[in-house]
Amino acid sequence: MQTLKQLISKNKDPIVMGILNVTPDSFSDGGKYLGLTAAIDHAMSMIEEGALIIDIGGESTRPNAQKVSLETEKARIVPVIKALKKESDIYLSLDTNKPELMKIGVDLGVNMINDIYALTKPEAMNILAESKLDVCLMHMQGNPQTMQENPSYDEVVSEVKFFLDNQIEHCINNGIEESRIMVDPGFGFGKTHEDNLAIFNKIEEFTHKKIALMIGLSRKSIIKKLVGENEDAIIQASALMAAIASKKGAKVLRVHDVKATKIAVNLLNNL
Repeated sequence: MQTLKQLISKNKDPIVMGILNVTPDSFSDGGKYLGLTAAIDHAMSMIEEGALIIDIGGESTRPNAQKVSLETEKARIVPVIKALKKESDIYLSLDTNKPELMKIGVDLGVNMINDIYALTKPEAMNILAESKLDVCLMHMQGNPQTMQENPSYDEVVSEVKFFLDNQIEHCINNGIEESRIMVDPGFGFGKTHEDNLAIFNKIEEFTHKKIALMIGLSRKSIIKKLVGENEDAIIQASALMAAIASKKGAKVLRVHDVKATKIAVNLLNNL
């Protein structure tokens, strides 16, 4: 099974992770890829455009999103994982915070678990420790239902960094090697616009020698507050900020618009 460490070491450019939301209510593309055929077509299109990871999510985690049951999320993601495994050998990330689905992901042969709760739910750490899968640990203040009601920090960069460093240590102490861990500061997850900007301006502080940094800014509120609601402007700004993040040390860029991001990264690298 291909690992994140191998993927990064084989590619001089940042790794583009294409977002595949098989949900009816995600903030940007909810409902577009809920059907199996549409989901697979979109995944293959992102692969053709240069995505080296496909991140599959069956539950929206946008602000105020409603929780979905285990059975509903399972019914959304399992057919997609199985179909993509038949169509491609692409590195697959499963975006879930339910330990039961993490275990299903392990059994289905995904490569990574992308967890907005950073393995803090009971049993999540054990499931990853007993597997060989990579894991992405994200910072979030609160939960998706309440996180944007009144986010508050004394110093957002140091607090987010402290949390992630602490979770890295927990992972290592539980037998998850550094090479299997990636971190995500969680833009928009329990953070104000000013918090998001502060983190973006200090992205390099979240980089580690042995642990990859993922940045997910694509089409989020930080972008819209900077450029407005025009879709083309949002796509272009998302791509540009992702490319800048890669210059600051991000190894993986989680995006909706793979082609635009690849263009921005290549342009910035050749200046």
